[in-house]
Amino acid sequence: MAQFTLYNKHSAPPSSDSTRVDCEHVPLCSINDVQLRFLVPDDLTEVRQLCQEWFPIDYPLSWYEDITSSTRFFALAAVYNLAIIGLIVAEIKPYRNVNKEDKGILPDSMGRSADVGYILSLGVHRSHRRNGIGSLLLDALMNHLTTAERHSVKAIFLHTLTTNQPAIFFYEKRRFTLHSFLPYYYNIRGKGKDGFTYVNYINGGHPPWTLLDHIKHYASKARYTSSLCAWVANRVQQVVRWFYHKLLTRFNFIE
Repeated sequence: MAQFTLYNKHSAPPSSDSTRVDCEHVPLCSINDVQLRFLVPDDLTEVRQLCQEWFPIDYPLSWYEDITSSTRFFALAAVYNLAIIGLIVAEIKPYRNVNKEDKGILPDSMGRSADVGYILSLGVHRSHRRNGIGSLLLDALMNHLTTAERHSVKAIFLHTLTTNQPAIFFYEKRRFTLHSFLPYYYNIRGKGKDGFTYVNYINGGHPPWTLLDHIKHYASKARYTSSLCAWVANRVQQVVRWFYHKLLTRFNFIE
């Protein structure tokens, strides 16, 4: 994983140019030049402008207010020359509180006490894509959710348009698997668009068992039981032989 620096916006290192950098004209020389920091209320206007450029969904103003100020969200920005060039927004919530269409992510027995991470948004400025910025942001979230303190988080999931091939390729490359198809999940400019749910299982989490999983499980138990019975029979046979040998030896001694 590439190294990065996590810093606070209000204590950022001085720059020779105080003017906001236009990302379209700034080449990214190295991933090490990128810094990560959490969003703050002062980022609202910049983040809103970026999201309107990146995503087809029109988020309400309250959403931007929440992700830039509420501790409920894991809202991390990738910054290059004091400009935000990428961000990831996620939240942790109890599995029992997920929407109906996402209830099949975990087994019921595990879901009763488990949490899940949900990625609301992940985007990178067009001029800085294919530089590892998206992976850097996603890795930061994964590291955050796989600590001992967050062992209750058993899965990370997200929704994406079925037509968003770059996003699908990106997540599949990072071990996210297709979980479900969501017809007309999105309402974009008055039109229904289909979506996918993608899931990555962490901290011992796993999907609900299928019929094939149950067959494999019971076949494994049957093999174990058969092996155990064979072992017990072998031990009994050894004991009988030992007892017979002792008895025979004692009988010969008496004679």
